[in-house]
Order: sequence, then C-alpha cells, then structure tokens
Amino acid sequence: MKLFKKILKIFPVMMLCLPAVLWADEPTASSNAVAINTMWTLLAAFLVFFMQAGFAMVETGFTRAKNACNIMMKNLMDFSVGSIAYWAIGFGIMFGASAFGLFGKTGFFLSTGDPSTQEGLWQFTFWMFQTVFAATAATIVSGAMAERTKFKSYLAYSVFITALIYPVVGHWIWGGGWLSSKGMIDFAGSTVVHSVGGWAALAGAILLGPRLGKYNRDGSSNAIPGHNIPLAALGVFILWFGWFGFNAGSTTAGTDLSIAVIAVTTNLAAAAGSIAAMVTVWIKYGKPDISMSLNGALAGLVAITAGCANVSPFSAIIIGAIGGSLVVFSVDFIDKKLHIDDPVGAVSVHGVCGAWGTLAVGLFAESAYGGTNGFLHGGGTSLFMTQLTGVLSVFAWVFGSAFLLFLIIRKVMGLRVTEQEQLKGLDIDEHGMEAYSGFQIFTTE
Repeated sequence: MKLFKKILKIFPVMMLCLPAVLWADEPTASSNAVAINTMWTLLAAFLVFFMQAGFAMVETGFTRAKNACNIMMKNLMDFSVGSIAYWAIGFGIMFGASAFGLFGKTGFFLSTGDPSTQEGLWQFTFWMFQTVFAATAATIVSGAMAERTKFKSYLAYSVFITALIYPVVGHWIWGGGWLSSKGMIDFAGSTVVHSVGGWAALAGAILLGPRLGKYNRDGSSNAIPGHNIPLAALGVFILWFGWFGFNAGSTTAGTDLSIAVIAVTTNLAAAAGSIAAMVTVWIKYGKPDISMSLNGALAGLVAITAGCANVSPFSAIIIGAIGGSLVVFSVDFIDKKLHIDDPVGAVSVHGVCGAWGTLAVGLFAESAYGGTNGFLHGGGTSLFMTQLTGVLSVFAWVFGSAFLLFLIIRKVMGLRVTEQEQLKGLDIDEHGMEAYSGFQIFTTE
C-alpha cells in the first residue's frame, strides 16, 4: 500500500517528463529524408541487380541449348567477380578525388565507408547502387562473345572492365571528371554503362571471330537461331522492369519527385522502341519478327537512359522509336556488311543505341524537365557538341583499351575454344554438364 502511494505521488512528474523523452527521439524532417533516400536507392539497386537475371535469360534464349550453362556462368561471374573488383579498385577510380579529371585516386577498398557516421553509411548505400551498374556494363559483353569464348579468359576480362575500363569512363562523366566539367548529360548511363559494354563487346567480337558456320565462303550470313525465345522474352520483361530502378533510381533520392517523370519517359521509350522495331522489320522482311521486336524494346530503354530526366514524354517516344528502328538496321549492317558475329545484337542495342540516346539529349533536352535546352528547343549546338565529344572520346577509350585487353588475353591465355568444343557445346567441355540433361533427339531409319 505504501509503495502504491509513492507511485501516485511521482506519477504526475513522470507524465511531465514523458513528452521530453519522446520528443528527444522524434525523427526530424532531415533524418526522414535520409532514411527515404537510403531506402529508395537500395530498392533501386536491388531492381538493377535483378536485371542480371534478365540479361542471363535474354542471352541464353538467343543462343543454342548446348551453351546455356556457359551463358549462366558468365552472367553469375560478371556480378561476383565484378563486385570484388569494383569494391577494391573500381569505385575509387570512379568516385575518388580526381587526378587531372581523368581518374579517381582515393576511396579504394570502400575506405570512405564509415558505419559510425551518416555520410559514411551513405557511402555503403551509394557503393551498392554503383556496383550493380558496373556489373551491367560487364555483362553486356557476354552475349556478343557467346558460344566460342574460353571461360577462364572471360573471367580475366570481367576483372579488368569493372576495375579499370568502366570506372574511368564513370569518373569522366559522373565522378567530377573532364566531361562532367564540360556539362555532359548522361543521367543514368546510355554512354557510361551501355556504350561501354557495347564498345567492349565490339572489340571482343572482332578479335574472337565468328562462330563456326556463321558465314559462307561467298560472305553470305547464316542465321543461327536461339533455342528458347520464350526465355528471351521473359528476360526482356525482367530488364524492362529493372530499368525503372536503373533510371529513376539514379536520382538516389526518394524525396525527388522527378522519379515520376523518369518512370514515364522510360516506359514510353521502351514501348515506342518495341513498336518501331516491329514495324521496321515487318516492312523490311515481311514478318513481325519477335526477336527483333524484343531487342527494339531494349534499344528504346538504352536510348532514353541518358536523357530520361531531361526530356518530355513526347520526346521520349521519338527517341525510343528511332532507337527501335536503328537497332534493326544496325544488327543487319554489323552482321551482313561488317561480318561481325554478335549472337544477341549487344553491340547494336547497347553501343549504337547508347550513342544515339546520348546525342539525343543534345537535341531534345528541355529546361522544364532538367534545366537545360537542347538544339530543338532553342538551346543551340553547344550541348549537342558536348554530347558528341563524350560519345567519341568514350568510344576511343573503351574500344582501344578493350581491344588491347582481349589481344593480351588471346596471346597469354587464348581467347577462343577449339572447333570440337564449339561443335559439342561449351557446357560439356568447359563446365562438365548440360543445361537440359536427359533431353535427346532420336532418329529412326
């Protein structure tokens, strides 16, 4: 009873103190913004990570069944090896303190991450988001070099593109480098990510040479159909889904309401690209080809990635449609005129359409969306020339360095599997297994 009376006496004092205790821990507007931005950026990173599955499905579906395990392993190792290489070296080169505007020189091994401070914790979030981008650039090359590349040689390439080739371009444009100081706009990476992958793929495909049976002695090209178009279609839908994280996530701020505009421009460009590719190939070859229509959607997505935050929805449709038509002609030109064997059209989708999308910013940018006007909206030619400078300089660096890298790998380790391994399929000799074990085709006399 005495204890109860004491509690009653101090109860009013406790009630007076309670609000102060609660208010002391109440979130502020600033802390809420940090939490929202962190969650949004990580969610976007997870969406972009899921794109690895999309790339794996597209590449596997567009190639033959006997190489399916090999395609899966390359996509798995692109992310696994790339994550370690980017953590150790790539992130520092990309976002470290700038040396002459060419590369970063600090922040290696994620040394900027500090779990005891808010800024240090943000570095972990930002690293995660940038890592999935680096892995995307690396995995683009897999499709162009499919069905005839030594697995160990491909692993060596994965290390160098995520540790050096890609981060240097990223520093130039996103890390405070010389193209950034010129005002180049590549919001989510038509050039930084996709053209880097596309131009590296071009260098690899040239040095590697075509698959057996791809070209005849008279120079004519033979189609080598993929084994699972439904799988490729699933991959494209996964990529389309993940691209909302890729583009809208590049704000790295959930409090930035422009993510709504970015989502709209991204979706419209993809839709226009798919339709334009279908119409183009229908007119050109007489049939609405599904594989080209799928690549058209990807072409539209790649093209809008640079300007998704800087152009109107109507402009996004034009950019995506041109990308969708462009990819049809580019695939045909690279295959039949240049005789470069690219099984999935990676060079056309990512390299060519990435360059187009970057240049399109200089034409279609509107100040109402990103604060800058392109040529078609009264902004003059200055931005377009800056974009062109970026496209050409990135091509020179990536193609040159990747060509040298693949040349060294070819001399030291060998780049191409034997003819017998190609005929049997890389799954058997490179990995000791089959993707579809037990499925056999029997013929009767």
